This record gives sequence, structure tokens and C-alpha cells, in this order.
Amino acid sequence: MSVTGSLRERQAERGRARSDSRNLLGNAYEGSLMDLSALSAALKNVRASTPLVHCITNYVTVNDCANALLACGGSPIMSDEPLDVEDIQTICGGLVLNIGTLNERTIAGMHVAGKRATELGHPIVLDPVGAGASALRTKTASDLLDAYDIAVIRGNMSEMKALAGAAATTRGVDVNPDDAVTEGNLAESAAFAKALAAKAGSIVAVTGAIDLVADAERAYAIRNGSPIMGKITGTGCMLTCVTAAYAVANRDQLLEAVVAAVAGSGVAGEMAAARMQPVDGNASFRNYLIDAYFNINGQALEAVARVEEL
Repeated sequence: MSVTGSLRERQAERGRARSDSRNLLGNAYEGSLMDLSALSAALKNVRASTPLVHCITNYVTVNDCANALLACGGSPIMSDEPLDVEDIQTICGGLVLNIGTLNERTIAGMHVAGKRATELGHPIVLDPVGAGASALRTKTASDLLDAYDIAVIRGNMSEMKALAGAAATTRGVDVNPDDAVTEGNLAESAAFAKALAAKAGSIVAVTGAIDLVADAERAYAIRNGSPIMGKITGTGCMLTCVTAAYAVANRDQLLEAVVAAVAGSGVAGEMAAARMQPVDGNASFRNYLIDAYFNINGQALEAVARVEEL
């Protein structure tokens, strides 16, 4: 990956610049070193501003992405037609580029939209789905990162390593078990995330059983979520779109906004899991998860978000 020229300089400059309450889920994380009021403030800003997000995402999960955006307080527009996306991006506040189901038209649309978003200074969130699984996916993700001002990269560790040029063997769109972030490799993983953030001039969100959010100088581990989230398709894609809404609504505190989006997604997963009955399966969980995005509030985030600065 080579981020070159004035764009790299802009990205690097931006990268440098930048309780006791309870609910049904339990207590606040005792080891949190982050002011968790920043999480509820970020959510409040999303709901107060209803950010309009242009999503070029994959057709497997597009409906759930739109519903998750609506549930969290944002507003979605889905368009990947190259003749349409420039006008659409002009009226939106941010852009999602998700490479999950690539074809020549969507790639062309991503470049047109990415160029316009960069010109307008709109936050772009890149989701390099399956990077490393095929040459086309890896090249497309790398080309987008090189060409446009990417505010946030959100993916699993295998995808991030492929994007950074590190050795990684991907399992389709799932993280390779050897790449998973664990308590044992947490410090090493955080160092990698910060290095990638510095290289790309972007916030990096590595999601998995333990989530990491980092810029060039700071990294946070987030330990919220439910294993059932891995039993439905689209939880990562939904999070990417929700992250874009948080980025649009909290441009001056981008790192904190991404932490809030990731932690909020994990808390929503826990809320959904708490509703599961013996007769429920993953389809019910999917609906409960979107319900949780709708119902989550700042008090819940501050009460149960488990965020640790590394």
C-alpha cells in the first residue's frame, strides 16, 4: 500500500491533528480509562442532526445497513450507479465504500463518489470486505485508500493486514483465527492498528471478539458484543454505515465518534442477546439487533461500554 503525494500529506496532518449507573446489562467496565460521557455525546449528536449517509455497500446486506442507519438516528441513501453517485454525494454528509460484492460498475461508482466526497471534505468510511481473499478485492481497497481522503477504515484483522501489505490468509470475509485479536496479542495488535492509522492518515477500527479503535497516537480496546453477532451476515456492514453517521455528526472528535459507534454496536449486540428466548434463532437476533440500535441511549452506553485505553 502506498499513499502518495499531497493526499498523503493531508491525511497525515489530519491524523496528527486529530460510572456507577446500571441497566439490565450490568455495570460499567471498571478498567475504562476513557471519559464515557463522550460516547453518549456522540450518540446525541447523531440523533440531533440525522446525518445523511451515501452508502455504496454490498447487495447481501444493503437492506439491513439502511435499517441500522435509520435505527441509530441517521438517514441512508443507497446508490452505486456512476452516473448518479456524484449528485447523490453532493447532497449527503458522508460516504461508505464497502467492497463486499464488487463489479466493474460499483468500482467505477466508488471512484466517482470518492472523488466528490474528498472534494467536499465529507468523511469516507472504507470497509475492505474480504481484502486478501482475491486480487481484485485487495487492489480495489488499496486503490481507494490511495486515491481518496479516507476518514475511517473498518474491518477485521485479516482484512487490515492484507490492506497494509502484511502476510495474512483470509477465510472469505471472516477473520483468520491466526489473525484474531486476543488478550495475548492485544499490545501487538494495538501497535499494528496505530501504525496503519499513521500510514493511512485514517482512524482504524479493527473489529472482532475484542475491538480496537486507533489513530496514530492512541488505541482503545472495546470488549462489548455477543458471539451471536457472528451468526448473522451484515453486522460488520451495518457497523460501517453506523460509523459513517457518527463521523458526519462528530467531525471534530472523530476518534471518539468511532469508539462510540463500535462500543454502541457491541452494547446493541448484548441488548439483542438479552432478549433471546429458547425458540429464537439468528433471524430473531437480527431483528433484535436493529431494535437495539433504535432503543440504545447515552445512559446505556455510559453504563456498560467496556472501553480501555491501551
